[in-house]
Order: sequence, then C-alpha cells, then structure tokens
Amino acid sequence: MDDVVEPAADAMRLPKVLAALADPHRLASVCFLARNGESWCAQVMKEAGLEMSKSTFSHHLRILREAGLVTKRIQGAKGYARLRKDDVDQRFPGLLDSVLNADTAVRT
Repeated sequence: MDDVVEPAADAMRLPKVLAALADPHRLASVCFLARNGESWCAQVMKEAGLEMSKSTFSHHLRILREAGLVTKRIQGAKGYARLRKDDVDQRFPGLLDSVLNADTAVRT
C-alpha cells in the first residue's frame, strides 16, 4: 500500500526540499526526470546509474515525494515518476533551475 501524501505546492517546505535534494542519488533521480520527463521507476534507476536495490530506490523516491519534488502514478504493475517542476517553481521560483544548472556544471 502507498500511503505517501504528496504536499500541495503551497504546503512544500524549503528545508524538506533542500534535504531531499542533498542526497546524490535523489539529486541524480531529479536530474534524470528533468531531462526525460515521466519515466518508469526501473528506467530511472538503470539509466541514471543508480546501483541500488528496488527497496532502496523506493525509499529515495518516497523522500522526494514527501518533499513535493516528485509524483508517482501506478499503471498496471509499473510505477512511473514525474518531476513536479511547475509546482516547485510556483513555490520556490528558480530553485530547481539553479540546482539542475549547478549539477550540470559540476558534471562537465
């Protein structure tokens, strides 16, 4: 059962968002979703280079969802994640763009 409540945009809290983005695995997931849009969770793990168990990835996804950065939908037996960029931009204008641009600069 999935009991995560994704906060509305106006209920997102900056400390929780920043804490979620502070982990390199979660940051890699957010960057992947920003580049590729809604994706199958197993695809995020594989193509973002996240070598971890499904349960560990689920834990990271839960933290991102609780912070309001990501939403998840289930279709059949697959879970799909999507970055809530518009909601985050509404609440914290420019934050995600700054984080994503800084991550790109570090990787080059």
